[in-house]
Amino acid sequence: MDPLAELRDEIVRCRACPRLVAWREEVATTKRAAFRDETYWGRPVPGFGDPAAELVVIGLAPAAHGANRTGRMFTGDRSGEWLYRALWRAGYADRPTSVSRDDGLTLTGAYITAPVRCAPPANKPTPEERARCRPFFERELALLTRVRVFLALGQIGYQATADLLGISPRPRFAHGVEVPVPVPEGAPTRTLLCSYHVSQQNTFTGRLTEPMLDAVFARARALSG
Repeated sequence: MDPLAELRDEIVRCRACPRLVAWREEVATTKRAAFRDETYWGRPVPGFGDPAAELVVIGLAPAAHGANRTGRMFTGDRSGEWLYRALWRAGYADRPTSVSRDDGLTLTGAYITAPVRCAPPANKPTPEERARCRPFFERELALLTRVRVFLALGQIGYQATADLLGISPRPRFAHGVEVPVPVPEGAPTRTLLCSYHVSQQNTFTGRLTEPMLDAVFARARALSG
């Protein structure tokens, strides 16, 4: 089996965090009224995208009624609507919407993942839960061998990625911050790029605008060559 596909199968089967297992399954059973006729995914959510990606987009964790419902990262909620429109405008996606894991959407040159694979209560995984999930994140990034740019959406994604890539000390998180990633001598340069998260808290208030997000993706495209 392809190593990335094998990793995805392992992720989907994981039951390592009792609190997260209980929460994701409770949400999948009780559902939200608007989705009462749908079958929720209710399992850990694997990464999604092009195995040959030069850009990897890193969030935090699946949303309870978004990716925990659809089974695809950033799919089924307002955050995902913003992200996939931006990916489409930047030429990474073949359409501006992502509605389900089997809708035929294709990403080219980009891959989407997160350091935590289960929807956490109040969208706040504990440090212990993040630590249990870290091996999946580490193995996934290692298998994405052509990545030149890591785009972290939000401070937690930034911290998790910087720790994994051995960036220390690291600059304070801010929108548009760029951090060189340590690489062996002679290897292609790699960059950790920051953006405010596409959460409604940021997009509804205007803290993150579509032109701001487009500029980040344009910069990612330039850095990846």
